[in-house]
Formats: sequence, C-alpha cells, structure tokens
Amino acid sequence: MSLVGFPTLDNSSIAETRDALHSYARVLGGWLKALRLPRKHWWHASLRPSVTGLTTGAVRASADFELELDLLSSRLVVRCDATETSEPLLGRSAADLAAWIDKVLRDYGVGSTQRPGAEFRSEVEYPGYAKAVAISMHGALASVAAALEDVRAGIREETSPIQVWPHHFDLSMIWLPGPKIPGEDPSNEEYADKQMNFGFVFGDSSINEPYLYVTGYPLPANLPAVELPPRTFWQTDGFEGAVLHYADLVSVDDPHGYLLDLWTRLMHAARPDLCDAK
Repeated sequence: MSLVGFPTLDNSSIAETRDALHSYARVLGGWLKALRLPRKHWWHASLRPSVTGLTTGAVRASADFELELDLLSSRLVVRCDATETSEPLLGRSAADLAAWIDKVLRDYGVGSTQRPGAEFRSEVEYPGYAKAVAISMHGALASVAAALEDVRAGIREETSPIQVWPHHFDLSMIWLPGPKIPGEDPSNEEYADKQMNFGFVFGDSSINEPYLYVTGYPLPANLPAVELPPRTFWQTDGFEGAVLHYADLVSVDDPHGYLLDLWTRLMHAARPDLCDAK
C-alpha cells in the first residue's frame, strides 16, 4: 500500500482553509441528502475519501454525476458521463460554488426538482485559504483513512464506510457488532445499534486542534480504565472517549502502527460489552 505519510499540520494556519473546505463539503452533502435514498446512520449523506480529495461518488439522477473536492489542485470538479468541468476554490463562498454547481448540472441535463436548501449556501468568503494547507490536509485524511482501512479489514462484524461527514467535517468509521440496546426501538438505528466510532477531525468546539477520537455507544463500562499508549488520553470535557492529538501522533516513529495498536486495544476491551446481546 502506498501511503501519503501523516504530514505535519500547523494548527495556527489551518483554520481558514479548514473552515472553507468544511463549508464546501456541506454543499456536496446537501446534494446527497436531496437526491439519495436514505440509508441507516445517514450513510447516504456522507462523502468518501478519493485519490485527490473528497467525493460524492456516483449520484443517480436524470443524468448521473459526481462532485469532488480536489484538495491537491484546489478545484471543485463536476463529472457527468465522459465530461469533466472544474472551478477553482481559492477561498470563495459556499454560496458562490453552490450556484456554479447548480448551473453546471442544469447544463448537463440534471433536471431534478430536488435541490439542496439555502442552509448549505453560506455567503462567508475565506481569503486566507491556502492551497498548501489543503494539500497537507489531504495527506492527513489519506493517511488516517489508510489506517482505518487496515483495522477495518480485521473486523468480522459490520462496519460503516470510511466517510467524511459534511456537518462536522470529520473522517469516521463505525463498528457495528450487531446487538441492540435493550429498551430502544430496534427500527431506530440511531439509538438502538450498539457501536464504536473511530474518527479524525481538524479541530472543533471541544478541542481546537486536529485530533483523533474513539467513542462507544453505549460506553462500555471498562473502556475509561483501559491502559492507553503514551500520548493518548481519556477525554471527559464535551464528550467522553479516547483522544490523541494529531501533533502527538506524527511525533511517533510509526504513526500507522500506533493507530492500529490503539484501535485494536480499545476494540478488544469493548468487545464483551458491545457484543453482548443481553
């Protein structure tokens, strides 16, 4: 496997590029929510890591299309049939790019009356957007996604796609061991499915720097007591889960191996609780 390699992220310089890409991802997610049939846990509305950035994958409409945020060249790409059209990002507002997508798709013959609502069309511009930062962010996403692919390969139960959530702009994979939570409506998977979430985010209201997290629902009783490897700690402020600052991850000799060890250790500890059907 060819890995991009866990690039360094300067927390003091990524904020505006991160916020711009977050707003653009919400535009793409809006199209998925408008046109795709619902899937459990909202998997129909998430983006997927691609070779160059983040993609919707194929969207089925009157003319099938794909939208991609190309982080390596800072372009928004629309593909339809054998045709590709692109537009530079460069800190523009989400509303501007949303209008451009709408025009391109109409020109391609995507005549659906279902289109994203105004909540995905922020007028905020991002003059501090930096191409070099976007490239580093892509490298971080690709490296964490590669580690998630490896740990996912060893899980025998159901897992979610490895996906990026437009609303929070985090990379995530959910492990679904199977049993339901007693007393919850089994048809409401949001509350009924036992699960464990492995994720990476570029900073949010809980922790204002890039970090990786592992959470469980319901939280296995013994998980907070698990002996964590150096640099990983148990977070209780804002949410409860294992947290590893990205800056600490890139300081170890083998970040990929460190993640596999951490995630495997936590899954092993959580398995008795999450896999128990009682």
